[in-house]
Amino acid sequence: QVQLVESGGGLVQAGGSLRLSCAASGRTISVYTVGWFRQGPGKEREFVAAITRGGGSTYYAKSVKGRFTISRDNANDTVVLQMNSLKPDDTAVYYCAARPGYMLVVGDYNYWGQGTQVTVSS
Repeated sequence: QVQLVESGGGLVQAGGSLRLSCAASGRTISVYTVGWFRQGPGKEREFVAAITRGGGSTYYAKSVKGRFTISRDNANDTVVLQMNSLKPDDTAVYYCAARPGYMLVVGDYNYWGQGTQVTVSS
């Protein structure tokens, strides 16, 4: 059983940046396709970005494309979500999730972290 832990959330002003990290305990995160999701106040959870096992492919929600970048930090065995040009609408709890294999999908993830709060002030 793999456990995922997110870190890097916090409070930032609009236009600022934050860097979220997702680490796995029990197994290296490198063997999983990893996605980031978020749930804002009063909203349903939504897909943000994903990266395949090996890091060869990425996919982004339209709302974050061009502002967020998902990548693998192999030296630290983490998956990073770099968030730039943040907007108040980006305020949410951000979750990382993992699934075995190489398929890049927006759903059907097996493992989930507890989430980290990101708050963007106007």
